[in-house]
Amino acid sequence: MMRQIPTRPLPARSLIAAASLLMLAACNLAPAYHIPTLPGGAPPPAAFKSAPGWLPAQPADAVAKGAWWELFNDAPLSALEEKVAVTNQNVAAARAAYLQARALVAQDRAALFPTVSASGGTTRSGSFGSGAITTGTGGNATGGTTTNLTRFTAQASASWDVDLWGRIGNTVRQARDTAQATAGDLANATLSARMELATDYLSLRAVDAQIAIYDQTIAAQKRGLTVTINQYNVGKAARADVDSAEVALVNSQSSRHDLDRQRAIYEDAVAVLAGQNPSTFQLAPATWSANVPDVPGVIPADILQRRPDIAAAERRVAAANAAIGIQRAAFFPDLSLSANLGAGSTALSTLFSAASSFWSYGGTIAETLLDFGARSAKVRQARAAYDAAVATYRQAALTAFQQVEDNLAAQDADRAAAADLHAAEVATARSETIARNQFAAGTIDFTGVASVVGTHDSARIALVQNTLNRQSNVVALIGAIGGAWTGGVDLAPTTPRPPAEAGTPIAP
Repeated sequence: MMRQIPTRPLPARSLIAAASLLMLAACNLAPAYHIPTLPGGAPPPAAFKSAPGWLPAQPADAVAKGAWWELFNDAPLSALEEKVAVTNQNVAAARAAYLQARALVAQDRAALFPTVSASGGTTRSGSFGSGAITTGTGGNATGGTTTNLTRFTAQASASWDVDLWGRIGNTVRQARDTAQATAGDLANATLSARMELATDYLSLRAVDAQIAIYDQTIAAQKRGLTVTINQYNVGKAARADVDSAEVALVNSQSSRHDLDRQRAIYEDAVAVLAGQNPSTFQLAPATWSANVPDVPGVIPADILQRRPDIAAAERRVAAANAAIGIQRAAFFPDLSLSANLGAGSTALSTLFSAASSFWSYGGTIAETLLDFGARSAKVRQARAAYDAAVATYRQAALTAFQQVEDNLAAQDADRAAAADLHAAEVATARSETIARNQFAAGTIDFTGVASVVGTHDSARIALVQNTLNRQSNVVALIGAIGGAWTGGVDLAPTTPRPPAEAGTPIAP
């Protein structure tokens, strides 16, 4: 039976005010969050072991803070790197995951507020037959007249789960921290794709340099073979000299064909990383640049702020911490409030009159009395997940320090080797010039020339490979320090992060 609305004001305002106070005073059962420290609790060292003098520096003014690839001063490389953030499909998937996580934050946040719904309808009913009830001014009677009755209804309702114990609030925190972690995943996916593209591109250009070396050698060997054949025809060279010249030429041509295969593989890899179809993508050969830029240094503590994978791991620790509060809240009762307001009438003009209206409001408290340890098990599970997230964070930090140390050591070793390889290339070039002059003068046969040429080519290719190693090491070192030159990883520009109470900061 419907209760009619009284003429006095509804007491629902008092109920809403009381519920608002309850929400403001809601408890947060999640543990106080502290950013994890490194294993052993020690802060990061003041310097890197492999480069104690490596201090923070700024790149050239012409290089954008995040556009580290511009240090190589290679226009095609820069153009390809700009495409990665837009067309690389792994990056696109990471971006979609981030947007999905942000939408989940908005969805969970909506649960903090009441849900309001409205409905309206009309029904028409009647009776017919010999026993039908007829209506009229004289009252009701039975007879054979059909009667019809139309009724209009309108209703609004609201429901609200009051977050007394912080369950919903921690759910929002967990979703927000997870969204910030996926932002770190997006930044890390972008950085990784750009690093891989730069490495493959530089490898392709190094192959171009080796192809140029072999093309020069093959051209010289063809001329030498012609000379040797002519000398053999006039009796000045033995048949073995002709065979040696042919073998040297064939070996060089075979190596040249393998370089074509390597170049095609690198070209296809660059195409995919740039989000293009390898079947239609081409990179024209270009003059190889032996530029090996210097990497602006950072101190170890900065690594924890700059690396997006570390920042993402830290945010997942925060999300796991909020999950503990969610499971703890299950030990306490849930409070739900509801209210309804509606009207019904046989005439649309009187639908909202007081005489035809009804209302109701109330609350429900629900509590689980016995679950045989299920809630306690879920709390233990959440704590174990938190411990796993902390271990993952610490491992990410240790791996970052290892990568920086390894790349700094490799950088020093390759730089020292470069001087020796350059000296070897100069010496073998001089030996080749002497050998060719002696061959032209007829004082040595082509076998001696082929040996010296092979040694010179090996020295030239070794120097190219060393330069490529140093360039690739620059890319790897840039990735190890987090890519950008200054500042930290902006995980969620539209969502402020809570201040950390203790530990090493991860991102501003």
